[in-house]
Amino acid sequence: MTKSKHEVKVVVSKNGPYLVTGGVPLAKQTIVSDAQGNSEEWKEGEPVKTEDSYALCRCGHSKNKPFCDGSHTKARFDGTETASHAPYREQAQVMEGPAMALTDAQALCAFARFCDPNGQVWGQVERTDDPKVRQLFVRQVNNCPSGRLVAWDRSTGKPVEHALPVSIGIIEDPVEKVSGPLWLRGGIPVVSADGFAYEVRNRVTVCRCGASKNKPFCDGSHAAIKFHD
Repeated sequence: MTKSKHEVKVVVSKNGPYLVTGGVPLAKQTIVSDAQGNSEEWKEGEPVKTEDSYALCRCGHSKNKPFCDGSHTKARFDGTETASHAPYREQAQVMEGPAMALTDAQALCAFARFCDPNGQVWGQVERTDDPKVRQLFVRQVNNCPSGRLVAWDRSTGKPVEHALPVSIGIIEDPVEKVSGPLWLRGGIPVVSADGFAYEVRNRVTVCRCGASKNKPFCDGSHAAIKFHD
């Protein structure tokens, strides 16, 4: 296997695209729902051909999505970053259950809705002494692409995070009939336009519709504006 020429990371360019280095794999990730429209699982598409380095659109105007084609210049895109620089734990509220805890940083919500089925994760955490409920709780929390939600084992004090490959997902949401954010998986470093290194996390979502009020991270605005790739 050919070694990547560059360090794996995503750099947010000023009023421009995400600059991806390190040969990070890219593929569509589609939310699969049940008959009632509840988010159930992820379906990964075929890999998108990329180079070691590539630029992904974050203004929402490119005619070559998900890649940048320079449209941010004509659109006079304002990509000013407004997201908190605080670590996740400082942003999140904590809910304690009998066996597990849940942390929730609402500002990071990407509106994927895996939290909703089976009584919602905020109700499930209170019943995590039941093995069946605990299994549902962990699965649904880990399917949250943005990392808004994290499950914690109270006996060890450690997060229960499913391993994810270092990769970027292009989220599609058929139920809402919209295209969602970019899903950075497996601990990809994100560096702001001014050089600040955001906390490295197993899963985060960054805006690609251009409308988020929490740039560079997704805040669910793609659903409100009916963004389409």
